[in-house]
Amino acid sequence: MRALRKSGWEVVAVARRADRLAELAAETGAVAMAADVTDAGAVERLVGEVLAGGGIDALVNIAGGAFGVDTMAAGKLADWQKMYDVNVLGTLRMIQGFLPALRENGEGSVLLLTSTAGLVAYEGGGGYVAAKSAEHSMAGTLRLEEAQHNVRVIEIAPGLVHTEEFSLNRLGGDREAADRVYAGVEKPLLAEDVADVVAYSLNLPHHVNLDQIVIRPVAQAAAHKLIRSQA
Repeated sequence: MRALRKSGWEVVAVARRADRLAELAAETGAVAMAADVTDAGAVERLVGEVLAGGGIDALVNIAGGAFGVDTMAAGKLADWQKMYDVNVLGTLRMIQGFLPALRENGEGSVLLLTSTAGLVAYEGGGGYVAAKSAEHSMAGTLRLEEAQHNVRVIEIAPGLVHTEEFSLNRLGGDREAADRVYAGVEKPLLAEDVADVVAYSLNLPHHVNLDQIVIRPVAQAAAHKLIRSQA
């Protein structure tokens, strides 16, 4: 949001937690609208409110999350359900809601923030890998279907990003375990790094489509190779 506002975009910011959203909106000048993308009714109301104020140039789908690190054999169905509801079905609801307006725009853009987990599987990540693989496939399918309407579809797939809550939520609130995910990694990506890439891709002339952008810290040469300093 900050990166888009800084480059001149009018932003409608959507999140579940209204208090934190209001603080960020006050800081940036964005319009805050609290909604849960897993709630079909909430998304329908959101679409109506946004479009009542005019058209839309771009939809940025960043809602997501991972829950649990169980093996496939021990995976909890509730965790898988939550990951699909947020990453896959939430994204689908938002796309379906705003797509008619993006087509009408004539130069609309849809951006999906996926993950390198959607490109390469890893042990203990079955549910998240499956959800992000689905979202990756959604980006490719939407690009094929909407090119005729001049809708640009961008996928950004980050690797290791050190954020306040991602690993904490995934590991059930275990702060020590969450800190170990980033231990010894001198410079992991930060949310701001990803936000800058989001803004860059949307600020390019509309005929330029960055179909897929993989962004990792230098220390993460591949999904299976992460350089950690020795304590």
